[in-house]
Amino acid sequence: MTRVRVESFTISLDGYGAGPDQDINNPLGLGGTDLHRWALPTRTFQRALFGADSGTTGIDEQFAARGFTNIGAWILGRNMFGPIRGPWPDLNWKGWWGDNPPYHVQVFVLTHHARPAIEMEGGTTFHFVTGGILEALDRARDAAGGKDVRIGGGVNTIRQYLCAGLIDEMHLAIAPVLLGSGECLFEEVDLRASGYKCVQHLASENATHVVLRREVK
Repeated sequence: MTRVRVESFTISLDGYGAGPDQDINNPLGLGGTDLHRWALPTRTFQRALFGADSGTTGIDEQFAARGFTNIGAWILGRNMFGPIRGPWPDLNWKGWWGDNPPYHVQVFVLTHHARPAIEMEGGTTFHFVTGGILEALDRARDAAGGKDVRIGGGVNTIRQYLCAGLIDEMHLAIAPVLLGSGECLFEEVDLRASGYKCVQHLASENATHVVLRREVK
């Protein structure tokens, strides 16, 4: 059965998933890169982002690796694809990750502005969805072929799916960082009322890992 999952999504101690003033030089906002000190050194992220065969192991690696297990499709907000706002000025921008993005499956990007699909190296194809979160999820489920759908962010995208009661499980990494402002993940979200419970929590030196699962009554 296809589940909808959030994996390896990091928030600060004060609840922010990205810092303020996001742009091409600061895709995660000011201070946002500090959130991911736990993830970037891991073997999983070193392989996914840089093609390296090295990296750290242990608790952080365990949680990084689970985020790529049984994933058949991704959904991203437009900010996770690139810094461009409004209508596409041209078709030159093809994502943050170069010619071979780390997804290796079909990826559905939420946007208000249509654009043809982009086939990348390594099996990644970006599809641009203008019909909202439900259309994106329906298409991602079909593409996943029975595997799970991963909601990759950013904050606003995850919040929309949370408010709609569509996320089955979330792995959050809480970094020992204070951002002060930015995009708050749980703004106007009542996790308890939505049926989520903490089913796992484990701390490493760089993050506290929490798994939340929604109980369907």
